[in-house]
Amino acid sequence: LLEDLLNFKSNLRQISQRTISTASRRQLENRVPEKQKLFQEDNGLPVYLKGGAMDGLLYRVTMGLSVFGTGYVLYELMVASMPKKQK
Repeated sequence: LLEDLLNFKSNLRQISQRTISTASRRQLENRVPEKQKLFQEDNGLPVYLKGGAMDGLLYRVTMGLSVFGTGYVLYELMVASMPKKQK
C-alpha cells in the first residue's frame, strides 16, 4: 500500500511537470505594436469602436440589452405598484 502511494506520487509529479513544461512551447506573434498604432490613430472613432466590425456589433448588442433591461425593470416596477384586484 505504501509502495503504491509512493508510485502514484511519483507519477503525479512527472505528469504535472510534463504539462507545465509543454504549455509554453508555442510562441505567439507579438501584435502589440500593431494594436497600439490602430488604437492611437486619430480617425474620429471612439476607442470602444476602433477594433472593427465585431466591436460595433458588441456595442449594439450591449446597448440593446441595456435598453431592453431598463424598460423591463420599469414595467415590472409599474406592475408591482398597482394593487391586485380582489375577487
